[in-house]
Amino acid sequence: MADTFRIARVGLHHFEEPCISGEKGSGTIFFSGCNMKCVFCQNHQISHEGVGLEISPAELMKCMLYLQSIGAENINIVTPPQNVNLLANVLKVVRTQLTIPVVWNSSGYETVANLKKLEGLVDIYLPDFKYSDNRLGQEYSGVPNYFEVASEAIREMRRQQPVNQFDDDGMMTKGVIVRHLVLPRGIRNTVGVMQAIASIDKKMYVSVMGQYFPTPAVSGHPVLSRRINQLEYDMAVDAFFDAGLSQGFSQELDSAKEEYVPDFNLEELKKILGR
Repeated sequence: MADTFRIARVGLHHFEEPCISGEKGSGTIFFSGCNMKCVFCQNHQISHEGVGLEISPAELMKCMLYLQSIGAENINIVTPPQNVNLLANVLKVVRTQLTIPVVWNSSGYETVANLKKLEGLVDIYLPDFKYSDNRLGQEYSGVPNYFEVASEAIREMRRQQPVNQFDDDGMMTKGVIVRHLVLPRGIRNTVGVMQAIASIDKKMYVSVMGQYFPTPAVSGHPVLSRRINQLEYDMAVDAFFDAGLSQGFSQELDSAKEEYVPDFNLEELKKILGR
């Protein structure tokens, strides 16, 4: 297994949930590559094309401490790499110098065994829960058994962080927020996701995301080539409440804008790394 990481961006990000971004921004580190290949991915450059720079564990620690030094609310590990052992070792060392929470921002499609390696190292889990319909997981993201894998992963995340905790400024310090991106003609899928989350813990925070927009890769797709409409989003929010959930976040549909996608500027990254 490689002893390096590949990352595409290090910087403050202001478009996470309010209790993650806060006023100063979440300290995001975007890793290149992904264990899913979503045809509609809005970060296609890094997930499919592998845009990024190879860095050492020491350089990754440098990035985390840099983000803390510029006022980041937390360290936000976005699309975590597959070499979890190496990353866990980095976190064990760097946490002795961190005074802000560590966020694990993932697809939800990960093994319980890997998550157990992170126990005590991650303060906030921020997983996606994309599909209750495995056929969509296979068709849209190229993965088998998404529902079962994600369900067990999120259950393990909740076991590690069973209570959501916030500081005096309303910033989350520990807990789990499950994200669900509402897709066109996807209400039945959404209903299943909300019911599954409720079966794990009805006190779970859920982010019902309306920010889907079609990328050029799906411009001719019979379903995914359009944004969702207000009725679809309202039905998704109804599914949230109907499942017995009560804590979470919603969005205005005008959040579906390409300018919210980060700029993967490798020259800026090189400056941070001192290259």
